[in-house]
Amino acid sequence: MWRRKLRKRRLQLNMHKKPKPFKSSPKKYHPRGLTIVYEDHDLLVVDKRGGLLTIAYREQEQEISVHELLMNYVRKGNSKSRNRVFTVHRLDRDTSGLLVFVKSEESRAYMIEQWPTFTKTYQAVIGGVLTEKEGTITSYLAEDDEYKVASVKNAKEGAFASTGYKVIQESSRNSLLEISLHTGKKNQIRVHLSEMGHPVLGDKKYGDRTPGLKKMALHASRIEVKHPFTKESMTFEAPIPSFFKFLMQ
Repeated sequence: MWRRKLRKRRLQLNMHKKPKPFKSSPKKYHPRGLTIVYEDHDLLVVDKRGGLLTIAYREQEQEISVHELLMNYVRKGNSKSRNRVFTVHRLDRDTSGLLVFVKSEESRAYMIEQWPTFTKTYQAVIGGVLTEKEGTITSYLAEDDEYKVASVKNAKEGAFASTGYKVIQESSRNSLLEISLHTGKKNQIRVHLSEMGHPVLGDKKYGDRTPGLKKMALHASRIEVKHPFTKESMTFEAPIPSFFKFLMQ
């Protein structure tokens, strides 16, 4: 009887214990090409450089991805570790900026369900000066057999996409935009700006021809989410790459 009471008492004490303080992996496991913006027991937010895949698929298995780097990070180099990270969303290979990962299937399900309600802000440098300094671009987007996305007239053939933009700086040649992503379709920002006649600088796929520019000037700069466990509202920011400032000189 006394043993049963002791076990019961231990369980009661454990229920009221504070969670252990979170400790990130040692610096030697921190991945190159990524800056860890925030991490706790449930959430991992990073700032990725342009040119790095979010996650690799079959045809890209030989390439390093953010997902692979973070899996190694949370496992601390131990391939048998049960620690994992799960993707919530993706950025195009050449887009830099904030990526959100979680550490359980339950957290992933919550974040994906809530994703449309979160606020996602990007910054982009485009060629030229816009007549309308602020607006919203909407269209129906469809992908062709060569994996290129374009707007289509027939709504039944595409997915609705909405992109808000605002000019925040201009030079004689280029414009820096703040972009609000209202929907999250593939290549959405790049396609909408290109079809306006002002493609993102460095975006060769959608029409930019700026000579000598090897990086794409599109950056996920700010994101507001709710924590998958505490449901607390959280805001994360990542400074724009230095070459954006060079393009705006």
